[in-house]
Amino acid sequence: MSSPNRADLALRKPFFTPWMPGPVDPNVSPIVVSVTEFLAHRRRELPAVAMKGLRLRTGWYAMPGAVGLWLWSLPVSSRGGSISVWSSQADLERFISLPRHVEIMQRYGTRGVVRSTMWQDDAFDPDSIIKRARAWISVSP
Repeated sequence: MSSPNRADLALRKPFFTPWMPGPVDPNVSPIVVSVTEFLAHRRRELPAVAMKGLRLRTGWYAMPGAVGLWLWSLPVSSRGGSISVWSSQADLERFISLPRHVEIMQRYGTRGVVRSTMWQDDAFDPDSIIKRARAWISVSP
């Protein structure tokens, strides 16, 4: 049996966008972290979904309650999503109910499988958040 080469291993690790800060100071505590995943039924769906995510990301600096955001992608497995950090669960729920977000979910929700997880942390620790999110992402649906 051969061992996987570096390229194979790299393709199994998600690519992350740079951190996009929101208007809330990262030193606020506690924080709420939400990790989402979209698993496309067809790989051709991913570019449009990614573009919608990137467009939402551009306004993140003004998103009420947002501490910040990373987007992630595993194009080889037709998966992508977000890691968003909030000052409260109410702020996260307000974002989820925004008309633009609802529109995106209605348009693309049937074109793949969506899953998510959420947790609360005492403090913003980017390394810890990424590590926990990677572990969740690595568990395929």
